[in-house]
Amino acid sequence: MPDAPQRSSAPQRSDALKNREAILQVAHDALAESADASLNSIAKRAGVGAGTLYRHFPTREALILAVYRHDVDRLVDSVPDVLAAHAPLDALRHWFTTLAAYVRLKHGLGDALNTAAAQEIVGATTTTVTAAVGRLLAACEQAGEVRPGLDPTDVIMLMSCLWRTPDTPEGTAQVQRLLDLAIDGFRP
Repeated sequence: MPDAPQRSSAPQRSDALKNREAILQVAHDALAESADASLNSIAKRAGVGAGTLYRHFPTREALILAVYRHDVDRLVDSVPDVLAAHAPLDALRHWFTTLAAYVRLKHGLGDALNTAAAQEIVGATTTTVTAAVGRLLAACEQAGEVRPGLDPTDVIMLMSCLWRTPDTPEGTAQVQRLLDLAIDGFRP
């Protein structure tokens, strides 16, 4: 997998996994603050040496793509918790608001998205995101809040307008208005 180069097929030690997670979390925050954050500053903030960071992520691109994959995986994995905490339609709204906020950050993905490794990661995450949206729509359909048969890929395409809004209070308000319009169109 391009986001987690391994030297061998043996499982990583628990301290190596802990270091990897720390690096990913710090990199998420640092790249949200500045797409130009240096790898050395990320290693320092994560409390690891530069060698440790480079063992896990030999290039800047590998780290950026790993952060992207990690964040998307966390968002996809959050669906059961979001459904448990909210009524299905509110869960759909909450989940897409979170996705839009994440996509707006970009984490320095601009140039990295033009590589073959990036296309592999984006392809893999598209599948899991589509499945997550399908699960949210199924819960909404079961609750009678959306009409049957909505295609998750169509919903994602429609909702892509959410991450084109500016990261401002006005943009946040616009996200809610756009969600209202879209959800009105989903209703039975």
